[in-house]
Amino acid sequence: MKLVSFVENGRSSYGVVKEKGVVDLGRRLSERGFATLRQLLAGNALADAARLAASEQADFSLEKIQLAPVIPDPDKIICVGMNYRDHVAEVGRAVTEKPSLFARFAGSQVGHLQPMVKPTVSEQFDYEGEVAVVIGKAGRHISEADALSHIAGYSCYNEGSIRDWQRHTTQFLAGKTFAGTGAFGPWLVTSDEIPDPTTLTLETRLNGQTVQSTTTDKLITSIPELIAYCSTMLPLLPGDVIVTGTPGGVGLKRNPPLFMKPGDTVEVEVSGIGVLRNPVIAE
Repeated sequence: MKLVSFVENGRSSYGVVKEKGVVDLGRRLSERGFATLRQLLAGNALADAARLAASEQADFSLEKIQLAPVIPDPDKIICVGMNYRDHVAEVGRAVTEKPSLFARFAGSQVGHLQPMVKPTVSEQFDYEGEVAVVIGKAGRHISEADALSHIAGYSCYNEGSIRDWQRHTTQFLAGKTFAGTGAFGPWLVTSDEIPDPTTLTLETRLNGQTVQSTTTDKLITSIPELIAYCSTMLPLLPGDVIVTGTPGGVGLKRNPPLFMKPGDTVEVEVSGIGVLRNPVIAE
């Protein structure tokens, strides 16, 4: 099942993608307390959503709605740095014993086909294609063996980075959460369709040119390990997002450097999920 969050005529909602469009679940389920996709996940109501969508006609074509970030209102977005060896090597760092984590804020994200915004204060707007994991079942101290059962599904993520601001200090956050610099979508593919997340391919393209390409079996810290580690710090909640890391090929380390600029189009494609596509505009 593919689930989207969207805006239609100024109204925020979410739904299931079918062959002929989107079934508006928010309109149908809000009275049950499921007005957002995050609330649906928290209510353990994915099976109800699937049954409802199967029996209903699509309300809108995808072209008639504006796709929002898959989870517009997560409690937390946990990003993982240096999680592919080729990226660790290109930036001249060493592999750490534990994962390198930092946060993004929800306001830094846009949805599929929405513009990613190059800030006026920097000319170093870099792409970072990644696989995003969305939590479906809450948990604390989750074991690696149980971790996959806590996943609602997967999506594509472009963790757009403002490189000079990222390097202001040893802490990444300043360059990682500018308004409108991250993209999340196009949809959530539920975990029943991706039983093994180690078999995914990830590709980033800038203006049609492939700039990053990898497979998720090359993650240094696997998805189950990330869930176990993050859930030790604080409970993971339905709708939480873990952005699992970017591979080598980032624009900062190319010769010459290759940064995103207004007028560009950037795509992140993950097998079994689809293509996240965004134009780039100036702030």
